Amino acid sequence: MTETPRSYQERFEREFLSPRAAKSENTRGRAREISPCDIRTEYQRDRDRIIHSKSFRRLKHKTQMFLSPGGDHYRTRLTHPMEVSQIARTISRALRLNEDLTEAIALGHDLGHTPFGHSGERALDSILKAQGGFRHNEQSERVVCFLEGDGKGLNLTYEVIDGIAHHTGDVMPCTLEGCVVRLSDRIAYLNHDIQDAVGAGILQNEDIPSSCLETLGYTHGQRIDTLIRDCVKTSWDSDTIAMSEEIGGAMMELRTFMFSHVYNNTSDLEMDRRARHVIDHLFAYYMQHTELLPETYARQRDRFGIQQAVADYVAGMTDRYAIADFERAFVPRPRI
Repeated sequence: MTETPRSYQERFEREFLSPRAAKSENTRGRAREISPCDIRTEYQRDRDRIIHSKSFRRLKHKTQMFLSPGGDHYRTRLTHPMEVSQIARTISRALRLNEDLTEAIALGHDLGHTPFGHSGERALDSILKAQGGFRHNEQSERVVCFLEGDGKGLNLTYEVIDGIAHHTGDVMPCTLEGCVVRLSDRIAYLNHDIQDAVGAGILQNEDIPSSCLETLGYTHGQRIDTLIRDCVKTSWDSDTIAMSEEIGGAMMELRTFMFSHVYNNTSDLEMDRRARHVIDHLFAYYMQHTELLPETYARQRDRFGIQQAVADYVAGMTDRYAIADFERAFVPRPRI
C-alpha cells in the first residue's frame, strides 16, 4: 500500500518520538467523527482549525498587558501565543514530544481571553461570581467547543482541548505536550512583559532583582535560553515537565517581582477601573437587550442561560469593538 503524507508522519511519530509523547494516531478522538485526511495528522488539523478561526484573528486587537498600547512593538494576545508556541515547540522537539500537538495547544490556549486583558477577566469574574466566576482558560475551552464554527465548535481532539483548558489552574494537562505549553506560557509572558514594561518606562533593567539577572541572564534572549535549557535538562527522560530548584526558584522570584512592580502597578489602576466600567455596562446592557445578541450567542442562551450567553459575547469582543459598542450604547450623539 502506498504511503501517504499522513501515514508517513504517523510512522515517524511511532519510530522517532519518545515513548512518552502523544501519538496522533492514538488520539482519544473528537466529539464528532470526521473523515481522515491523507495529508495531515489529527493534531495538525487542529492547529489549522485554530489558526483559521475568527477568535484567533480577533486576538490581534486584544490586550496582552497594556490597554490599547500606542506603540507598534507591544505584545498583543495574538503575538503572545506565537511566542509561547515557539518556546513550547523548542522544548517539545528537544524532548522528542509531539510538536504538532504542542503547537495546537499553544496557539489556542488564550482564545477565550476578554477585551482589556486581565482587567476584563476580573470584571466578568466579579459579575459571574454567583455562577462560579469567569476564568479565561475555561472560556477558551468554551470557544473551541461551543462558540466557534457558528456555534458548533471547532471539533478538536480531546488532547488539544485538555491542554487548552488546563494551561493554567489546579488541574494538570493529561499530556506532556500540554504541560510543556503550561510552563512555556509562563516563560513567555514573564520575559516579554519585562521587555514591554521597559519600553513603556514602567521598569528599568536595573530594577530587576540582581539575583534573577545573575541566575537567568541579563537580556531577554539570555533569560529565555536559560529557562528552556533548564527545562529540557530537568525533564529529560522524565514523566514530568519541570525546572531545577535553582532556575525554577529564580523564575518564581522574577514572577513575584513582576506582580508587585508591573501587574499591580498603581499607575494603571485608573485604566483598570475604566476597562472594568466598560465591561460592567456592556454586560448589563446586553442582559436587558438580549435580542441584539448575534445568532451564535443567542443559541447559547437557550442552552446555557442568558448570563452565560452575554458573557460569551462580551468576552469575545476586541478592545476597540468593546469601546465602540460602549460609545454606541451609552454616549449621546447629536441628532443633527
